[in-house]
Amino acid sequence: MSAAESGHSAADDHSDNDHAGHDHGAHGHSHAPKDFGRAFAIGTALNLGFVIVEAVYGLIAGSMALLADAGHNLSDVLGLLIAWGAATLAKRRPSGRYTYGLRSSSILAALFNAVLLLVAISVIAIEAIRRFAEPAPVAGTTVMIVAGIGIVINSATALLFMSGRKGDLNIRGAYLHMAADAGVSAAVVVAGLAIVLTGQSWIDPVISLAIVAVVAIGTWGLLRDSVNMSLQAAPANIDPDRIAAFLRKQRGVKGVHDLHIWPISTTETALTAHLLVPEGYPGDSFTATIAAALKERFEIGHATIQIETDADAPCALEPDNVV
Repeated sequence: MSAAESGHSAADDHSDNDHAGHDHGAHGHSHAPKDFGRAFAIGTALNLGFVIVEAVYGLIAGSMALLADAGHNLSDVLGLLIAWGAATLAKRRPSGRYTYGLRSSSILAALFNAVLLLVAISVIAIEAIRRFAEPAPVAGTTVMIVAGIGIVINSATALLFMSGRKGDLNIRGAYLHMAADAGVSAAVVVAGLAIVLTGQSWIDPVISLAIVAVVAIGTWGLLRDSVNMSLQAAPANIDPDRIAAFLRKQRGVKGVHDLHIWPISTTETALTAHLLVPEGYPGDSFTATIAAALKERFEIGHATIQIETDADAPCALEPDNVV
């Protein structure tokens, strides 16, 4: 019986031949996370300053759309701080009861950010609906100028996180927040222009509700992915059946069971599996090679393989309904 983790670089000598080259998914889960500390610091400072300016001028202009955007931006500042904290915690070394370190904090941060956004847009929606019953004059020109500044700040912040959006759900959450904010600010500019041209104050709450709808749509994917990760579902780019088929094709393997694949952070994936090899224990290089192949072909960076050699001694974990 033996276990191997994928810290090796052995070639995949026994992989299936139906796919040439590497087998990378749309979103990586085993690459070392890039340090976005500076991006978080700059993004947080820019957006916090803008939230203060936007809230002040929203009150001065009497614009619910501007205040709605300020509220949304404030939730994004909190989201950036949460994501930043999680990215920092994820670097801590394993110790004590935290045998994986605090890598999973990045998953919790992504989930919390999604929930935070939903709470923020709910408050905005309630206030916008109230404005239909109690309309108030809106200074359209002021709204346009302040929201225009928001487009620049949010776009610049989104660019800071663009390079990491495909490989890390936590960074993706930060990127989506900022990109959505740039679009929201653009919508507020349109609202300000429409109010200046028509003098109709009802445009302001309508745009606020449109903002809510756009943000809700963007948040759904983040919420779904973070919930799936929290429930330890296999990442979307990894097919467990294909992994099982790959393992069955390895030399001497007659059976695969107790296969588990789960995310240990927003960038790393782990796997455990039992392989039945009746011909006898094939040696440490066998499991090391498989672990290296899993990393190379499927981006599974933490693989543990257990070898079983006695087909007449059933494993207690073999039934599919047993975990």
